[in-house]
Amino acid sequence: MGAEYRGLGVVRSLGRRGIHVCVLTEPGDRLASVSRYARTRRQWPRRGRDSRVEFLRGLADNGYAGWALFPTTDAAAALIARHHAELAERFTLTSPPWEVLRWAYDKRLTHQLAEAVDVAWPSTAYPHDRADVTTLQARFPVILKPAVKDSINRLTTAKAWRADSREELLALYEDACKLVPRDTIMVQEFVPGGGEAQFSYAALCRDGTVLAEMTARRMRQYPSEIGRASTYVETVERPEVIDPARRLLARMRLTGLAEVEFKLDPRDGRYKLLDINPRVWGWHTLGGAAGVDFPYLLWRLVAGERVPAVAARTGVAWLRLTTDLPTALPKLLRGRVPARPYLASLVRRPRAAAIFAADDPLPALLEVPLMVSLLVRRLARGDAY
Repeated sequence: MGAEYRGLGVVRSLGRRGIHVCVLTEPGDRLASVSRYARTRRQWPRRGRDSRVEFLRGLADNGYAGWALFPTTDAAAALIARHHAELAERFTLTSPPWEVLRWAYDKRLTHQLAEAVDVAWPSTAYPHDRADVTTLQARFPVILKPAVKDSINRLTTAKAWRADSREELLALYEDACKLVPRDTIMVQEFVPGGGEAQFSYAALCRDGTVLAEMTARRMRQYPSEIGRASTYVETVERPEVIDPARRLLARMRLTGLAEVEFKLDPRDGRYKLLDINPRVWGWHTLGGAAGVDFPYLLWRLVAGERVPAVAARTGVAWLRLTTDLPTALPKLLRGRVPARPYLASLVRRPRAAAIFAADDPLPALLEVPLMVSLLVRRLARGDAY
């Protein structure tokens, strides 16, 4: 369910093993649909949630009953979650129902979950109105972000906005109120550091019990401080994030995949929870290169097959060159990033490429034209922030 690079990773993981994969595409997202491992393709209806559920009913009635649904976006995972019982009668589901997913989907509930299992998260305020923002006790800089992402706009696309002063925060708050419901806006402390301070725990779970796991460090991201997407990630040993992530997933009783993101706060040395993504995430193909092929392991789980015991190797890298190079180039030119280590990271082995694959070259050939097309679409609707 989705043809961007996350979906491409799922298509290749399953397709290389001879599993028949159908890709549901969005306008502007076609990478996964042009893979040689995508046997069939269908276009999502452009209309709302109800029409998409009706579309899925039609797929089940026309040869796709019993197929496994793999959501690759928050919206797709939420669609399945909200119609879980009905869709479970027609398909094999790989993502959780709403009573589980909501703890990750709504950041206000995520913070409640973290408090319940004693996991740290950045100090966060939930203002009711401008007056609350005016009197908010905050140490700047702060970030302003939505608790839920039910629409596509400048704020949800940007993930968060940074404010370095009270005046800037008030101006951004007024802008945010025009884009998302006022009661979903959060003001959160900004944890210093870029991607190198972010660590993730990735896992396959059954009813909250971990079956396979991996830890990784987001070495580089775009933008560098408030990353919308990873550009370079490495598997690492980071035991400090394993136990808190396991506690969160166990409390959720999650069945499926999840990436739990933390950021190391240099001010107090604590790993603070940023997000829980209960679906495939951007760099999930790093797992395959490190020995933990998450989509295939999930497929085995929902197919009732044995999930083999596997361990992720450390020191394996994942790179998306088309976003990593433009992000790093200005820093290289200003001398803020040493050239030799950066260039070495581009050729290091072992490594997984986000898009390029020698046995499946067409997505890499089309990536840049498709990215340009998507940017033009976002500019046209005013959300390319």
